[in-house]
Amino acid sequence: MTSLSAENLKEILRSVGGAEEDSAAAEDFLDTSFGALGYDSLAVLEAAAHIEREFDVALPEDEITTETTPQLLIDSVNRHLASA
Repeated sequence: MTSLSAENLKEILRSVGGAEEDSAAAEDFLDTSFGALGYDSLAVLEAAAHIEREFDVALPEDEITTETTPQLLIDSVNRHLASA
């Protein structure tokens, strides 16, 4: 089974932009809010669309918008991947 890792998410967030280059490298990256990392809601939605394409998984938009940290998004994606 494929799963989304922190490294995968960092690469995806870098590709959609919207934040300082080093924000994805921050030590507390996983538990810091997307807003504090410099990613607005549009960047998070773009990242989610990228994840949906790359991992062939459907993510409900209301779930995407309530996942406020990288770790919460990773956990949500991996739950959907496990149930697919």
